[in-house]
Amino acid sequence: MARRIDHYLRDLVDDSKLEFYGVVRDFVESEIAPRLLGWERDHVLLPDSAIAKLAEIGLFGLSIDESYGGQGGGMTDLVLMGLALGYHSQSLAITPGAAISLGAKPLQLCGTDEQKRAHLPDLAAGRRMFVFGLSEPGRGSDAANPEVSATREGSEWVIRGEKCWSTNAHWASHVIVHALTDPSGPNGKRSTCFIVPMDAPGVFYQEMSGKRVWQQSSTGSIMFDGVRVAEDSVLGEVNGGFKVMVTTLNGGRLFIAGLALASLAFALDKVRRYAEERIQFDDKPIGRFQRVQDVIIDMDVALERNLTWLVHCCRRYDEGNLERERAAKVKLDSSRVASELLLLAMEACGGVACLDEFGLIRHHDDLFVTRVGEGSNFALKDLVVRPLRQSD
Repeated sequence: MARRIDHYLRDLVDDSKLEFYGVVRDFVESEIAPRLLGWERDHVLLPDSAIAKLAEIGLFGLSIDESYGGQGGGMTDLVLMGLALGYHSQSLAITPGAAISLGAKPLQLCGTDEQKRAHLPDLAAGRRMFVFGLSEPGRGSDAANPEVSATREGSEWVIRGEKCWSTNAHWASHVIVHALTDPSGPNGKRSTCFIVPMDAPGVFYQEMSGKRVWQQSSTGSIMFDGVRVAEDSVLGEVNGGFKVMVTTLNGGRLFIAGLALASLAFALDKVRRYAEERIQFDDKPIGRFQRVQDVIIDMDVALERNLTWLVHCCRRYDEGNLERERAAKVKLDSSRVASELLLLAMEACGGVACLDEFGLIRHHDDLFVTRVGEGSNFALKDLVVRPLRQSD
């Protein structure tokens, strides 16, 4: 049974992008999917060998300019990669996804020429990986006012505090730290971003334990104990860290929406196939029951609608005219509808849906992250409602 999402993508993207999606899809099907269950049961992160294969096919340089060794792709390409990888595993998809959208992207958008030359070629080749240090133990939705601080001491900045929920921390060569630099400044102009080597004196990383989502993805806590960095470590402008952050997250939300739809696409194919194979009552498939059909129809409608919406937003992003609230809305709705419908899909399949080898429980757990990642849905509603409250 062909993937339903492929049917819709043929009408939404051009042949070259569809061919790229197909290459990544087939790579995952042959090289990664057969190994996922074993990694899950062994409770291991994505192996270095798998990351190396992702680098070999150019995924870490997907959106990096060709002059720095990348492929020069746009947001549509990035989301297509996420759809192809995330169909089987969001953990797999978020590894190059976060490396690009949260690691390389802020450097591309806000870095100096010297910073780009120093880092982008290695990032494109997968020899380095940047992690975005935004969330903190005491700061989640209020990310504009970090507790991590950076103070000037002579010609250096000294960074103190802790970041958490940092995706890819285990593999990171550098962390982009969002730190408070002017506590008395106006809102949105109090913080600065810094590029800090993970092996710098005073940087301590620990993998966060007990996590039950994105289990093959690294999620780290990073401590900064009086870390000293030079002025050329500033990314963007001093006290312009909030701008770096929001510019980065706008694209990241589109990628997260894509992960939610990848999970929905997997669940749709799984339940519609199972509904025709599961025989009950008079030796007929359960797919003949209207309640099961309703679940499948609702999933199919949601996938086509939100996929069309997401590709449209990706095009606007690549054109440079996607409003923040639009990125927030497609992420908010895609994560919500995918979560709700996947639960119904599991109900339709019954007890088998709880088994790890069936695959749905993996997506059920991982979909929670799409509801809180890149801004929780509750917090994003405040962003979405602002234009609705403005008078004409």
